[in-house]
Amino acid sequence: MARAPLMQLSDISLTFGGDPVFHDLSLVIQPGDRVALVGRNGSGKSTLMKVMAGLVEADAGDRVVPPGTSVGYMEQEPDMSGFSTLGEFASSALEAGEMYRVEMAAEGLKFDPERPVETASGGERRRAALAKLMAEAPDLMLLDEPTNHLDIEAIAWLEAELKQTRAAFVLISHDRAFLRELTRATLWIDRGNVRRQERGFEGFEAWRDKIWQEEDEARHKLDRKIKSEARWAVEGISARRKRNQGRVRALQDLRAERAAQIKRQGTAAMALESGPKSGKKVIEAKDISKAYEDKLILRDFSIRIQRGDRVAFVGPNGVGKTTLLKTLLKEVEPDDGSVTHGTNLLPVVFDQARAQLDPEMSLWDSLTGDKDMRVSGQADQVMVRGQPRHVVGYLKDFLFDERQARAPVKSLSGGEKARLLLAKLMARESNVLVLDEPTNDLDIETLDLLQELLDDYDGTVLLVSHDRDFLDRVATTTIAMEGNGRATVYAGGWTDYQAQKGDSALDDAPKKDVKPKGKKAELKPKSQAKPKLSFTEKHRLEELPKELERLEAEIAKLEELLADPELFTREPVKFKKATEALSARQEALGQAEEEWLTLEEKAENAG
Repeated sequence: MARAPLMQLSDISLTFGGDPVFHDLSLVIQPGDRVALVGRNGSGKSTLMKVMAGLVEADAGDRVVPPGTSVGYMEQEPDMSGFSTLGEFASSALEAGEMYRVEMAAEGLKFDPERPVETASGGERRRAALAKLMAEAPDLMLLDEPTNHLDIEAIAWLEAELKQTRAAFVLISHDRAFLRELTRATLWIDRGNVRRQERGFEGFEAWRDKIWQEEDEARHKLDRKIKSEARWAVEGISARRKRNQGRVRALQDLRAERAAQIKRQGTAAMALESGPKSGKKVIEAKDISKAYEDKLILRDFSIRIQRGDRVAFVGPNGVGKTTLLKTLLKEVEPDDGSVTHGTNLLPVVFDQARAQLDPEMSLWDSLTGDKDMRVSGQADQVMVRGQPRHVVGYLKDFLFDERQARAPVKSLSGGEKARLLLAKLMARESNVLVLDEPTNDLDIETLDLLQELLDDYDGTVLLVSHDRDFLDRVATTTIAMEGNGRATVYAGGWTDYQAQKGDSALDDAPKKDVKPKGKKAELKPKSQAKPKLSFTEKHRLEELPKELERLEAEIAKLEELLADPELFTREPVKFKKATEALSARQEALGQAEEEWLTLEEKAENAG
């Protein structure tokens, strides 16, 4: 016998500030559902979740929850007024004798139930709100970014708990690995519509791209039909005015249909430009140690970071990742050992707390008031990598509209604040990029773009993150902070670290100074023989740099051509040919680079 839905939304419409968020939205949540709720920043994910929780009332439509069904919502900013400790808040809805549920959740999520509310950090408050929800175990859990402020160990605990729960849940998260492991269905909010697919997040991106491709093709056909009908109207309407009024009205209907289509939000036009190259050696630490009072952070740690490395710092909250990072940047002095920097370093820092943003300032003033971006005598201009830009135009690159330019920073969502901070940082030249939890609150498309920018960035990247998927995509070296002063260097990202950690458990031998797993390391031949280059190979090695330069120039021109957002509609044949040419040249460039690396290695061995 089929069970009744846990929740049903029917014909929900909601408007904020004159702009419709949803129109005639309907969805059903069934018992046992494990649903990913995805969409761009600002698409209405959190608003929809608050409607589901009954915290926001829709302008129209119905929310139906059967009697006896419990719905729990993890608040982003929980109201703890009236409670003295985090534990008191987290257990407030439990029966007497059930405090053990909160204590179990507190152990997994790593917060102290005895912590007074007035001294608790924002992250501790969020963890207490999550523990409250997990301890209450409602029939339907609504989880909005539950992994923010959790370290990897706490994320693993939460993942295991949600895997074994009998409750249904709807989950908003930027953490791809978390979504892939837990979800079996996907709700996608896109331009006020909600689509559902009975597959977990693993299949989302292919599904999204297919829908967008179908939309583009349908829009292209509609544009062609409008042009054809408009041409007929201009050329022949005078001779057939009475007989063809229906066709004229049909043309007007087509134009109205095209005008009513909501334009898809583009991808942020972010760009990173490295400044003058640093020296080959960026940072070298030799036998550094650091302790605070009775807590040992580091003991005899050494590493050499070279230009182009992508170094990730991982470990539990409070283990000392930020201390190690600041020690390597010479912001904190080690108790023992030495840290030396290479030449010509230009670092920029993306801080987790967004401390570089004043919540009371407008977005406009946040950029024009920055001494590194100020243009003398121009109140509406900002300096972006050496070139003046109008402040509104630059904000639009990061998906802010003109109305937001004068709004205060405190009115922004978490994802919008992250984009604004990226706008400030990416205006500067740099060759060392320090990213402290950059993935918090960013949507999946912006994360994809950030990863691509980091792949192409000429400088060095130092990254603190708990996002396992992002670590795998970006890091070439992982420094694992393992407690008791032990920091161990592993080649590769999170998955590589886990595999090597498993191997090292057999002999418990510490790994030091493991070489990064960069592109060149991956392409080096394994043979130990030292054959000499043939005449043909020598000639090829001399010619390859010119070929690489030519391919890079052609790729740049094609990318510039394809950057025109109207090209697909205006000249579809040209768009198709340019896309195919770009793909072919990128493949040729990759093959040429691999060939050059192989020949160069062979030449070095022969020497």
